[in-house]
Amino acid sequence: MREEEDLLLQENRSFDYKALIPKVIRIWPYILLSVVVFFLAGYFYTKFTVPLYKVSSLFFVKEKESALALFDAPSIMDNGNLGLQNEVIVIKSKPIAEETLKQLDFNVEYFEEGRYINNEVYRNIPILAEIDWKSPQIINGLLKISWVNSEQYTVSFIEEVYWKYLPDGNVIQLEILPKPQVFNFGELIQTNNFTFKITKTNIEESGEILIKLRDLSSLVWEYASNMQIQKVDRNASILSLSLVTSNPVKGEVYLNKLMETYMRLELEEKNEIAESTIAFIDSQVAGVADSLRFFEGQLETFRSSNKIYDLENESSIVYEQLVQYETQLKQEEFKKSYYQKLKDYLVRENYRDIIVPSGIGIEDPILNTLITNLLSLQVDKSRILATNTEDSPIVKEVIRKINDLNLSIQQALANGDSNSAFLIKDLKSRIDQIEVSFRSLPQTEQNLIRIKRQFDLNENIYTFLSQRRAESAITKASNTANNKVIEPATALGKVSPRDTRNYFISILAGLFFPIMLVFLREIVRTKIEDVKFLENRLKIPVLSTILFNKKKNSLAVFEQGKSGIAEGFRSLRANIKFILPTENQLTLMVTSTISGEGKTFCAMNLASVYSLTGKKTILIGCDMRKPKIFEDFGLPNDKGLSTILSQQEKDWRNVVKQTKYDNLDILVSGPTPPNPAELLFTETFATLMAELKQEYDVIILDTPPVGLVSETLDLLAYVDMTIFVFRQNFSQRSFVSALNGLKTKNGINNLYAVFNGVDGKNVTYGYGYTYGYGYGYYEDDKKSK
Repeated sequence: MREEEDLLLQENRSFDYKALIPKVIRIWPYILLSVVVFFLAGYFYTKFTVPLYKVSSLFFVKEKESALALFDAPSIMDNGNLGLQNEVIVIKSKPIAEETLKQLDFNVEYFEEGRYINNEVYRNIPILAEIDWKSPQIINGLLKISWVNSEQYTVSFIEEVYWKYLPDGNVIQLEILPKPQVFNFGELIQTNNFTFKITKTNIEESGEILIKLRDLSSLVWEYASNMQIQKVDRNASILSLSLVTSNPVKGEVYLNKLMETYMRLELEEKNEIAESTIAFIDSQVAGVADSLRFFEGQLETFRSSNKIYDLENESSIVYEQLVQYETQLKQEEFKKSYYQKLKDYLVRENYRDIIVPSGIGIEDPILNTLITNLLSLQVDKSRILATNTEDSPIVKEVIRKINDLNLSIQQALANGDSNSAFLIKDLKSRIDQIEVSFRSLPQTEQNLIRIKRQFDLNENIYTFLSQRRAESAITKASNTANNKVIEPATALGKVSPRDTRNYFISILAGLFFPIMLVFLREIVRTKIEDVKFLENRLKIPVLSTILFNKKKNSLAVFEQGKSGIAEGFRSLRANIKFILPTENQLTLMVTSTISGEGKTFCAMNLASVYSLTGKKTILIGCDMRKPKIFEDFGLPNDKGLSTILSQQEKDWRNVVKQTKYDNLDILVSGPTPPNPAELLFTETFATLMAELKQEYDVIILDTPPVGLVSETLDLLAYVDMTIFVFRQNFSQRSFVSALNGLKTKNGINNLYAVFNGVDGKNVTYGYGYTYGYGYGYYEDDKKSK
C-alpha cells in the first residue's frame, strides 16, 4: 500500500512535456507573430545602438625589485607581483589619463547625423573648433553648426538640456536655451554661454555637423574607467592595454599617447636625480670658479712683479705636500657639509632634494644603496597615492619602510660624519707640521707658494666638480625608459552591437517566449485542460470525451441527435458494452468530485442514449440535497425518491414519472429531506433497488458529489459500474489524486472516468483523433455555429 501511495505521489508531481507539443502547435500563428516582433525589436535595437570598437596594444613593464630586498625581511606586502600591480594601477589612474588628454584634441567631438544614430568623426572634419576653456562653455550637449556659404555659420541648440562649464570647474544647468545665432568663420566668438572660434577646413559651400564640447574632468573619468589592462601571461610582465570606444581611430591615438606619456613620466622620474646632482654641482662650481679666477690673477701678478716662475727643489717638495693635504682636507670638508645637508633633509623628510652620494664623488656603498632605495620607495609612494589614500594598507607599508630607511641613513650619516671629523683633524695637524718647514723658506718663495697653493687647490676642486657634472650629464643623457611599446594600438573590430548575434537571439527569443508562456501556464495550472492529462494520471480508464454543450437545453441526445455531444454519449454506451457485455440488467452510478462538473448532464444523456436502443431505462435522482433532473424534463418535484424512502408513499410506481420519450422514466429526488444520508441507508432503498432491477433494463443513479457528501460511496454496492465525471477547465488536477486514492485505498472496482465539457476545436487526442470529431462534423453542430 505504501509503495502504491509513493508511486501515485511521484506521478502527480511529474510533468508531461509531451502534452505541451499539441498546445505549442496550436499557437503557431502567435509564435510567428512573436518571432516577427522580437526580430524587429532586435533590428531597431541594433540600429539605434552606438557601435563600440575594441582597441588594443601590448606594453612591456619592467618589474621593479623590492627596494628593501637586502635590508628587510619579506612581508605580506612584498609579493612578487606587487610592483607590476602598482604599475597597472598607475596606468589606469586618472592623473595619467589627465596628462595624456591634455596633449590630445579630444575636448571637441564631431558627429555626422545618420538615419538612426549620430556617427562620430575624427580628423576628416569640415570645420575646426578652438575652445577657450578659461571662459564659460556649453558642455555635454550637441550643438548644430550649419552653413550655406564660406563666410558665415549658424549655431543651433538642438537638445532640451545643456550644462554650463564654469572656469572654476563647477558645472550648472543652462536655464534658458539661446536661439540660433549666426557668426563669421575664423572669428573668436564670445558670449555669456560659450567662447570659441570656428574655422572652415574644406571647400564645400554648404554643410552641417554636430559638435559636443567635453570638459577635461569628464573625459578623464570616461577614459580612465573604460581602460582595461590584463597580463598576457601569468609569468610575463607584458600587459595588454585595451579600450572600448565609439571611434577606433581616437582609441588608437589615445592608447599610443598614453603609453608615450607613461614612458615620458618614467624617464622624467629617472632624470630627476641627475638633474638635482647637476644643480647642486653648478651651485658649488660657481663659487670655486670665482676663487680660481681671483688666485689665477694674483699668481700672474706676483710672478711678473718678482720675476719668479718656478720653485726651488726644497720649496717644491713642501708645496706638493701642502697641496695634497689641503686637497684631501677640502674633499673631507665637502663630504662633511654634504652629510649635514643630508641630515637636515631627513629630519624635514624633504626627500625630493636628496642627492645620491655617488653623484658628487662620495664613494660609500652602504650609504649609496640606502639613499637609492629611499628615493625608489618615495617614487613608489607617489605612484600608489595616485590611486590610494594614506589610510590604505599598501601606503602604510611603504611609509613604514621609508621611516625605517630614514633611521638607517641617519645612523650611517652619524658614522660617516664622525670619520670625516677625525680625518679633518688629522689633515689639519699634518698641514700644521708642514707649515713649520714652510716658514724656513725664503720669503719670496713663501708668498709664491701661498698664492700657488690656493690656485691649485681651487683648480683641483673645480676639475673634480666639473668631472662629476659631466658624469651626471652623461647619465641623464643615457637614461632611457625601462618600459617600452611592444605593439602599437590597433583596432580589433566591433564588439557591440553584434548584428548577427542580436538577430539570432531575437529570433530565438521570439520562438521561446510564447512557448515559455505555455510552459509557465502549465506549471501554474490547477485545472484539467485535456484528456491526455487524465489518461496519464488516472489509475482508471477514460471511457469517453463529451463535448461542451453550447445550448441551454441539457437533453443533447434528444434535442441534438446529430451533434458531436450525442456521438460522445453513443461512444460511451459502446465502451460500456465492451466492459459489461452481458445483456442482463445494468445499473450505473454517475458521480463527480464537486458540484458543477456535469454529472447530472451526463446521467440524463446517458439514460437517454440507452432509451433510444429500446432498453427500458430509469433515471434516479439520488442527489436529494440539490435536485435538478426535474427541471430539464419539465416534471414536478412534489414526489420523488425522498417521498418513497421516508415511507410517505408505499408504492414506488405511484412516484415514478414517465417522460415524453419512449423507454425513459424518471424518479426525481423529491422534496429535500432533513436526513438525506440516512434515507439512502435504509432497507427501503435496498428493496426499491431490487424491485427496480426487476422492472428496468438500465438503471442510472445521479448521485451527490463524492467530495462533498459521504453517502455516495455506500451506493457502490447497488451498481455494476461507477462513472466519475471530470469537466474541462473546471475540475481541479488534485481531484485525480483523490480518485486514485479511492481506487487504491478502498479497492473499488468497475470505476471509470468521463471527460465532460470539452472544446472540440482545441483538444485533440494523443492518438491522432478527436473524440466526437469536434463541432461542425455533424449537421446539428453546423446549425449551431
